[in-house]
Amino acid sequence: MIHIRNVTKRYGERTVLDGVNLHLHAGEFAFLRGRSGSGKSTLLKLLYREIDDFTGDIAIDGQPVGSMPKYELRRKIGVIFQSFELLERKTVLENVELAGEVLGRSEKDTRAQALHLLKRTGLSGKERLFPAQLSGGEQQRVAIARALLVRPAILLADEPTGNLDKETAAEMFHLLRELQREYGMTMLVVTHADRFVEAVPARTLHMEQGKIYEIGNG
Repeated sequence: MIHIRNVTKRYGERTVLDGVNLHLHAGEFAFLRGRSGSGKSTLLKLLYREIDDFTGDIAIDGQPVGSMPKYELRRKIGVIFQSFELLERKTVLENVELAGEVLGRSEKDTRAQALHLLKRTGLSGKERLFPAQLSGGEQQRVAIARALLVRPAILLADEPTGNLDKETAAEMFHLLRELQREYGMTMLVVTHADRFVEAVPARTLHMEQGKIYEIGNG
């Protein structure tokens, strides 16, 4: 599903990714660990084309990302960020529905799917609240529901528990693993939270000095 071959990314004289190679099968769940600045977030940005300038090859489902229109790529890939990226002036339901509106989905289908996902992520009854009225864990659940609305084949999560307390972070990791199995997605989770990685059985990768190393397969 995700094929990365000999990918290098430089910022001036600094090499952030140094000949990275990675293959994730359809439906596979994997963690990517590493220190800050090791290149983890840069790699995700290359996958969903926030960054286009690199050398090497990246393909999604056999198709080079550079040949795919961004709107098509965004249908295949959902992204969850550490900072949640919710619109403060929109309700929980409106934030989730926004993903469907961007892709031109019908209002009826978008509303039904958004309500289902909010129920699935434990947010029933909070549809009309605004992000500021939610806890950090609840805001992240909204972000997860929004990412799943496009029914992506791939879900990328960039430090999804970085702003959460330990108990909420543990719940979030287990929820992501559960949803990944339920929806059959390929999922790559970037995280520093080693203790939770060890508690959630999955393939584990480590990034250091711009390279990826396999360190376990739970």
